[in-house]
Order: sequence, then structure tokens, then C-alpha cells
Amino acid sequence: MDVWALGDAGLAAVLWTVFVLYAVSVVSWGLEVGWFSRGWRTDEFPYDASDARVRIMTVNATDVVRRTVEAVPAKMGRPQVIAEEDIDVPGADVFVVPAEFECVAERKGRALEWARQHVPCEREFVLYLDEDTLITDVDGFPDADIVQFSERPVNTGSRLAYLTDVFRLGYHLEQRAFHRLSVPLYAWGGGIAVRREFEDAVTWNRRTLIEDTKFAWQAADVPDFDFRLLRRQFVNQAPPSLRALVKQRRRWMSGSREDAHGLPRRYWLFYGLRNAAWGLSLVVPVFAVVSYLRPGALPYPRVYTLGTLCLLGFLFGWSFLGARAVGANLKTTLLAVVATPVTNFLHSVGAAYGVLFPPRTFEVTEKVAFEDIPEDEDQTVDLADVIEENHGLDVELDD
Repeated sequence: MDVWALGDAGLAAVLWTVFVLYAVSVVSWGLEVGWFSRGWRTDEFPYDASDARVRIMTVNATDVVRRTVEAVPAKMGRPQVIAEEDIDVPGADVFVVPAEFECVAERKGRALEWARQHVPCEREFVLYLDEDTLITDVDGFPDADIVQFSERPVNTGSRLAYLTDVFRLGYHLEQRAFHRLSVPLYAWGGGIAVRREFEDAVTWNRRTLIEDTKFAWQAADVPDFDFRLLRRQFVNQAPPSLRALVKQRRRWMSGSREDAHGLPRRYWLFYGLRNAAWGLSLVVPVFAVVSYLRPGALPYPRVYTLGTLCLLGFLFGWSFLGARAVGANLKTTLLAVVATPVTNFLHSVGAAYGVLFPPRTFEVTEKVAFEDIPEDEDQTVDLADVIEENHGLDVELDD
């Protein structure tokens, strides 16, 4: 028996399997962005900003939440803060989740469910924000059950973590196609508006690590469910460190794998292939090198090499599209594209970590007080301007 031949056959099987998985993800992304995303833009807002009550979720990040409250446009009224501990937030009504409250949901999901049951809201929508989400403005709301706002991260100290978020947002352009799917594949809970009656029908009362996405999946059980993505970007914080970034991606992957049964059955195989491609994407550049060094081990080596180069091109393309989406300047755009091999690895290593070692508990991603964010001339948004324009305040973030 030729041991080398067996080794080459095994290598070829692994290389082609990873290639096919990743190609499926890329092709599906291309179809979503190029075909199914048609008609995603909406300029019709039958509901104005005053038809939503802002609800900010936090544990006890007082300094961060205060700035988030200051950025809420005055036309949206007094925001509600849902916290695990009593905190002092001027300009907002603070509600503390009682320790004795029990439900199936845990952590943030538990707080969301308690607020749904016990915090009054007489408006059409509840606009949920994370503790670090700054509203840039709200034009209004379309006639939809779930309204997803876009996000624009800011660099909180780790440029690599920030550029990895830029890379992610390039891929997330596929959200533009979600209104054509029977269920959105994921949701960003940092800026999402839910019709109040719809929220009562679906509830947050389920155990999960990805409460925002799982809510959107369960929403598909409601007849005539409607999801809309808006162009309006809310500012949020990129993870402050690479450690926090990897832990965040680990939780996302683990939660999506555990709760994939919440998707309609016709999405199970498709979603599983996408998750596999996400976790394996960190080895695509490595396999491209291996295929070059061992061309004799592969059937159709030229096809594999050309196909792999095309897949690598998409990685760089996502960095470029993400930089454009957040309004990055030329310097940051070039840096994002050049750093793609590293940011792809960082984005994927957390996913692979989540597959191999799922987290046992929910860990909140660390946030930074806005006044402690290092000054950076390449930031795509002026935080002080956001607060001043929306709330009519003259704000100095370094006071």
C-alpha cells in the first residue's frame, strides 16, 4: 500500500471539502446581495420617530448609558433604561429587574422579558438599544414587525478589533436581502425596533445566547411577518480588545449552533453549511498555500487554485465593502484591505473556538466609557456631534 498516495488522497478530500463549503457560502452571499436585495431600500415611513419608545438594556454600565441617553433625539421622548442594578441616569426612567423575577430566559433575555411584561409602553414600537448604541437620527419607521437599523462601529482602543468589525460589516451587506426571506438569518439587537403587539405575540421567554437573532427566528411563526432593514446607521463600539472580540464571536457561533433548530426546517442545511464555512474560513488562505506547494496531491489543481484565489478575493472585497459602509477614509480603507488575512483569521477563530468549546455562561462584551475612547483622527463619526445634534446639548466628551 502506498502510504504517500493515501496521504495525498486524504489531503485532497480535506482541501476540496473546505473549498466546497466555503464556495456555497460565497455563492449564497452573492445571490443575496446581487439578486434578492432588490427593493430593500425604503423611503416610506408611515410612523414617525415619536411612535417609538427607546429602551436601553444594560447591567450597570452607568457612564456608558448616560452618553447613550444623551444621544437619544429629543423628538423620541424620555428613554427607558432596563438595568440589573439601580443606577443614576439623568434624563431617563430607570427600571431594575427584580431578583425574584423568574422565567425561562436568562441574562439579557430575562431582562427583556421582564420589561415586556412590566414596563409600560403605549407607542407602536419599542426601539431597543444596547448600552453603547448612539442614535444618529431616526427618519421614521416603515410598516413592519421588526425594523433593523444598520450599525457603524467606532474604534475603542484595538485597531485590529475595529478592522475585524469592518470586515464583518462587509459580509453583513446580505442583510439587505432578509426582507425577501421567510426569516432573517441573524439580527443585531443593538439597534432594533419591534412592534409592541408583535413583541407580545412572540415574547423573549426562551433560553439562548443570541436572544436578538432567536427572537427574529421565532417571529417567522407569525403569519405575514415583515422584516425591514434601514440605511440609517447607529453608532456602536467595536470590542476594546482582541480577547473580547474572540469571546464575542465564540458566543455568537455557539448560540447559533445550539438554536439552529429554531429556524424553519428548510433552512437547517443551508444555515449549517454557512456556519461551517465561517469556522473554516480561517484555513482558506492556508489551504491556498498548501495547494500551491503540493499540486500533485490534488485532482484538477488549476481549477482548485483559480477557485481558491476567487474565494480569497471575496475576503478582501468584504473588507473594502465594510470600509465603504462605515464611511472610512482612504487610509483606513487601505488598512482594512491590507489587514484582511489577519481580520479574517480573528473573525473566524472565535467561531471555531465556539464550535470546539462552547461557552457555559453568557458574558457581556466589555464596553468603554465614551470619554475614555482614545482620540483617533480616522474615526468615521464624531461622538460629541452625534450627542449635540440629537439632544441639543453642547457636549465635551473629555470633561
